[in-house]
Amino acid sequence: MAAATTPSRLADAVAQAREAAIADAVADMGATAANEAVGEHQEARAEDGAVTHFFAAQHGGYRGWRWSVTLACADDDSAITVSEVVLLPGPGAVVSPAWVPWNERVRPGDLGVGDLLPVPPDDVRLVPGYVAAGDPAVEELAREVGLGRRTVLSREGRDAAVRRWYDGEHGPGTDMARSAPAHCGTCGFLLPLAGALRGAFGVCANVYAPADGDVVAAEFGCGAHSDVAYEPVSPVAVAELVYDDGLELEPAGSR
Repeated sequence: MAAATTPSRLADAVAQAREAAIADAVADMGATAANEAVGEHQEARAEDGAVTHFFAAQHGGYRGWRWSVTLACADDDSAITVSEVVLLPGPGAVVSPAWVPWNERVRPGDLGVGDLLPVPPDDVRLVPGYVAAGDPAVEELAREVGLGRRTVLSREGRDAAVRRWYDGEHGPGTDMARSAPAHCGTCGFLLPLAGALRGAFGVCANVYAPADGDVVAAEFGCGAHSDVAYEPVSPVAVAELVYDDGLELEPAGSR
């Protein structure tokens, strides 16, 4: 009878693969627990002259995981050897979330006292201070004091800030703005920003306004607008209509 071909020999070596998985588990959990940890044989998968056997992982905390044992041999007559034993997540396995780099995890408001947030070297929001930023006010300042700041806002950086502020809590789409008697653009408490954003944004300087000290859109507004006037009213309620009581009065001595 002809000897089995290499892939068939490797696929039939389920017992050897199981022994390799148990031997690997013994080092971590002891002989008794290792025997229980390696469950039923699930499948054998051929891959480039080798075959990988999968066994269910039955120890706690590894639901859906599988023992993966790869077997190989040089030819049909050589001994079968174990190439690798490893635990791998199977379909529906409980795994940790996909890794997200720290610079993608940080959100506005995360920075605390003493925290440092380095700027990426290729941050599109910034350009060197000596490069034209597209903002006349910024460029004029740089010329006046030499090179000025090492970096300044790029056009992309300004556009991102405009979108964020315009759509934020001090933008024209909020309930506060829609119910306001007038816009911040006409308010005496508005300190306009310099440069390209001067006509669109400013800082509120009204201590009684909800946006005091914050950047507001010119189309934002609140009830503390500088043009809101106090209209005094009489403390005594006066009826709007005076009714005739029906009495007829005649001058004295008319009879």
